[in-house]
Amino acid sequence: MTLDPGAGARQAPAQVASAPLHHRIGRFEPELGGALSDVTLAYETWGELDEFGENAVLIVHALTGDTHAAGKPDSSYRRGGWWEPMVGPGRAIDSEQNFVVCSNVLGGCYGSTGPSSIDPESGRPYAMRFPVLTIRDMVRAQKRLLDDLGVKRLRLVIGGSIGGQQALEWAVEFPAFVEKAVPIAATNALGPQGLGMSELGRRAIMADPDWQNGDYYGSGSFPQNGLAIARMAGMMTYQSAAGQWERFGRRPASRPALYDEFGGRFEIESYLHYQGRDLVGRFDANSYLYLSRAMDLYDVAAGYESEEVAYSRIEGEVLFVGISSDWLFPPHEVRATAERARGTGADVRYVEIDSLSGHDAFLKDWDEVRAAISTFVRPEADG
Repeated sequence: MTLDPGAGARQAPAQVASAPLHHRIGRFEPELGGALSDVTLAYETWGELDEFGENAVLIVHALTGDTHAAGKPDSSYRRGGWWEPMVGPGRAIDSEQNFVVCSNVLGGCYGSTGPSSIDPESGRPYAMRFPVLTIRDMVRAQKRLLDDLGVKRLRLVIGGSIGGQQALEWAVEFPAFVEKAVPIAATNALGPQGLGMSELGRRAIMADPDWQNGDYYGSGSFPQNGLAIARMAGMMTYQSAAGQWERFGRRPASRPALYDEFGGRFEIESYLHYQGRDLVGRFDANSYLYLSRAMDLYDVAAGYESEEVAYSRIEGEVLFVGISSDWLFPPHEVRATAERARGTGADVRYVEIDSLSGHDAFLKDWDEVRAAISTFVRPEADG
């Protein structure tokens, strides 16, 4: 359900899934405890799986992303696929040569089982009774989906931010299954500045009276203010200072006001207001809590004796992609992660995108992203 941005009280968005397929993977037990008796994952595919089941490419989305990685704008997806310039016949992710899959992660709100889903045992939405998730849980759930689809080996897994964490985890958790992995704008573990910004966003949601300890489903209200503020805080981590000067400066707002003004408005404020309001209309606040926490909790060394032991499991090729102006996952930290992994003997390389777009560059600077990954993901296209 898409909500009217001008509405006063909002219900939580239902599980939005018009185009995706849905597959039940059954009972699932998250690694930190708890159990889900019947899990469904939403997914979309492009291209055909070959007879050996070995030409699959998995695209993993960012924090508030969905299954719709490719496609032109339509009534269901007014902006089209979120990675449309990268996916399709003859593109960097070639759907003529590959069977491309994009799944909504476990814990999401675009068709996959998450906090807004009905608990079959109680008949009510899980809400905060949903178990805490990890990146490894998301990867393990995706693995079961791919197994059921007949995929025997991944030719490539690629994604940015929380998707980049998943790409790295795929290479470590299922080394024999992954031929190539491309973590973009992601490291082995999020740093304290990123952790702090995530917590600011979560506390904004949980401080909203309409959050109701997570049990807002069906109540006639929704923590829209808290979620909007969380999104605003998040958007600031996705930009760079230089990029903001170039795009916004200190110019007065040019868009209509969404909130009461206090001493006027700057363009950057108006931009954040619109971004917050947009997310409120399409995303579930509890999913935001769970997915942002999974991103924070990720540590590639979890469950192993050390980070080096984790990296030593990698059998495929890995390309880490840093972004020069990213401060959520700074490029020197991405490079250091690549170097530590390479030090264990893993086949790892690093490339950096020069961009003022900050962390969000992997979702907008198409020429730069394409140049960074094309030779790695399509070596036959080189030269």
